[in-house]
Amino acid sequence: MTSRDVDDQTVVEVTGEIDVYTASVLRERLAALVDAGRADLVVDLTAVRFMDSTGLGVLLGVLKKVRGVGGRLQLVIDSERLLKVFHITALTQVFTIHETVEAALDA
Repeated sequence: MTSRDVDDQTVVEVTGEIDVYTASVLRERLAALVDAGRADLVVDLTAVRFMDSTGLGVLLGVLKKVRGVGGRLQLVIDSERLLKVFHITALTQVFTIHETVEAALDA
């Protein structure tokens, strides 16, 4: 996982799998960014091969935290397989999802 600041936004690039074994790392990293005042987050999930319900729970928790400080959380998903998980769980109605990081930064 890497992050970079683009003006007032922070892009967090996540790779690999987000599951019960790795979700805590993502939670801690995103929470640390919000605690440091970086509350406008773009989480790039284009390199994520798998996400389970634990990963979805982490993203929902971070969304709540970000909104609590007046920020926003946007996701970048270009995989139909991963996007299907968000559709099935109706989380496409909760998260702002873009196909590219550039689209998220411009939103």
